[in-house]
Amino acid sequence: MVANDPGHSIHCTQCGGELQPDEGQIFLTCPFCNSTVYLDKSQVVFHWYLASTLDEAKARASLARWMAGNQTVKDLDRKAQITGMTFEYFPMWYLKQRSPNGSERNYLLPAAATSVTEIRQMNLPAGDLRKYEDSLESQSHVPSVPLQTIKDWLGTQKIPLEEIVEWALVHIPLYTFKYTFQGNSYTAIVEGGTGGVYANIYPAKVEAPYRLAGGLAALVFLCLALFPIVGALANSAGGFGIGLLACSGLGLVAAPALIALAAWVAAKI
Repeated sequence: MVANDPGHSIHCTQCGGELQPDEGQIFLTCPFCNSTVYLDKSQVVFHWYLASTLDEAKARASLARWMAGNQTVKDLDRKAQITGMTFEYFPMWYLKQRSPNGSERNYLLPAAATSVTEIRQMNLPAGDLRKYEDSLESQSHVPSVPLQTIKDWLGTQKIPLEEIVEWALVHIPLYTFKYTFQGNSYTAIVEGGTGGVYANIYPAKVEAPYRLAGGLAALVFLCLALFPIVGALANSAGGFGIGLLACSGLGLVAAPALIALAAWVAAKI
């Protein structure tokens, strides 16, 4: 899907028509087939954008749901202070690989510098892509990662260039939120098409107390399970039954205490 011409002419990836961009122009529409394309040093790739389905209020609601979820510390949605929000269409390189066995894989790589590299985990439904519109240019982040850099990356990953059957530059709507929690600053991104939230560093739940509570419960019930065995070894006639009764009785006592401990950990963390 990449057009390269040794005679320095530039052709549309869709219809092959020759393009005549103005000096410095990187986004343009083919006058022959109306395709939108992106120019990168005489290389022409398809140019799409993902339509935003969220306004700022809905983006904030998505962020709040994520903050209240299982990944973050308790009550982050109530205790965090949002200090800023920006919206832009951020550029991503979209590649489709088709292996000789017929399997396909898509890659989504940032086409500009970003501190939140987790956006590479986004899924990009092809059916939701639209032709890039000139009206979006004022809100669009200009690409700064050239296509050659992406090709070099493919080389380091041992991915043959001939297996890449589609190249495209896609501008994705992103709401970038800055917030503070306990004196520290964080960044979270809400993808405007699906509401997905992405963050590299955030106030995460501390797993150690949960593991400690779970380990303690496992240890207690393992010890209780040994009672019938120890009883049988000590007294073959009735030791097993006595041990079973002891196991059941102590289990009924231990279970509420362990449940209360787990509830306390969940409430505090």
